[in-house]
Amino acid sequence: QVQLVESGGGLVQTGDSLSLSCAASGLPFSSYGMGWFRQAPGKERAFVAAINWNGGNTYYTDSVKGRFTISRDNAKNTVYLQMNSLKPEDTAVYYCAAGHYSVQEYNFWGQGTQVTVSS
Repeated sequence: QVQLVESGGGLVQTGDSLSLSCAASGLPFSSYGMGWFRQAPGKERAFVAAINWNGGNTYYTDSVKGRFTISRDNAKNTVYLQMNSLKPEDTAVYYCAAGHYSVQEYNFWGQGTQVTVSS
């Protein structure tokens, strides 16, 4: 059974940093591209960042470039999202997802972790 478990969310102030983790189990982690998505209240889920299976390529939505960093540790079956200079518009539920050798199509999703940035 595949599980993706996000952690690290919380309530922070504008300008603060937060680090999210997503621990994967039940799948050959190094065969999967990993992505982070977010869903703000009243909005559709949106792409945030992705990293390919070996960490050699990363991708970001424009609004987080220069502030967020995605990384992975295949030995720990974990993907991370370091979020700096947080803004109120970053408030959302953050989800990680796994795609078999893909960063465009995802097979598995986590349950999400709430990030709230106060102004």
